[in-house]
Amino acid sequence: MAIFGRRSEKKAAEAEAAAAAERRAQEPKDGLIAPANIPLDEDGDPIRREKVLLFYNPYSGNGLFKNNLDLIIERFQANGFQVTPVRAAEGYPLEKAFEEMQVSNYRLIIAAGGDGTINVCVNAMIKNNIDLPLAIFPSGTANDFAYYFDIPERIEDMVDVAMGNHFTYADVGVCNGRHFINVAALGSLVDVSQKTDPNLKNTLGVLSYYMKGASEIVNLKPLPVTLTTPDKVYDEKMLFMVVMNGKSAGGFKHISPDAEINDGKLNVYLFRNMPIFELGPLFFDVLQGRHGQSKKVLTFTTEELTIESPVDISTDVDGEHGEKLPLHFSVLHNKLRIMTSEHVHK
Repeated sequence: MAIFGRRSEKKAAEAEAAAAAERRAQEPKDGLIAPANIPLDEDGDPIRREKVLLFYNPYSGNGLFKNNLDLIIERFQANGFQVTPVRAAEGYPLEKAFEEMQVSNYRLIIAAGGDGTINVCVNAMIKNNIDLPLAIFPSGTANDFAYYFDIPERIEDMVDVAMGNHFTYADVGVCNGRHFINVAALGSLVDVSQKTDPNLKNTLGVLSYYMKGASEIVNLKPLPVTLTTPDKVYDEKMLFMVVMNGKSAGGFKHISPDAEINDGKLNVYLFRNMPIFELGPLFFDVLQGRHGQSKKVLTFTTEELTIESPVDISTDVDGEHGEKLPLHFSVLHNKLRIMTSEHVHK
């Protein structure tokens, strides 16, 4: 069994987190973009970073974003910024763009799409050591990651935030070497977003997740799992579980109501085996963020976690197919700087 403590992976995560902390040692603590690492001209003055890389998914949500692409570019150009658009597509065009970019010329990265699009962008940033602020233009179905940061809904307001100087630090979760921004999930209901018809998602939004989830309840069955943390080992039979970095998942705004996205910890919620008729009341508890008080729910926070099982269990990471068990989780503390409005203090 792959018991907790994969030394090489743990050391790599610790080294990466230490390097990030060292890079930010000179940055201000008040949430303003710092001039550190910006190249200087002959007079010793900072050289203006004039470029912005825009990574967008034209198919996210109802496709509204692509209809506003020209407006976004116009706004940035009017303020002296050159926009480099990169369209989400097969063949890793974003990877190539990051490999070829001169980072010192760029002010920030913009990711426009749903949580899956942001996940792709963050993984590519980390892989290529791109340490730039990240602005989020939510245009997916649930937009759970953006929800945490109170990102506005109007395109014009999103651009205002991106062109501002305020940011909030964010942790990044790691699952078997793969990074995630919001949630990793396991069990019978975790792949609802993957099974939901795209046209239905575009028409009904988050409601489509609820409808598909309701249809899958009859297929629920208890699954044996062993959860190992630095402090305790849990042997459970679960229906499904989530490992949260943020507060919401699948449109459920309060599934992890006490989570802080920059506390260096992951919030775990395991839904124990129970009769189907008890799921109804628990569903309403989840909607109100009260499910953590139920004896049918195991919840705890941890910096590291290993999940094992003798059976095959479906997994999902930020809405996409996840890794096979066993799973080892860790956290990259304050790895990202997310552009936010002035009033946001997380």
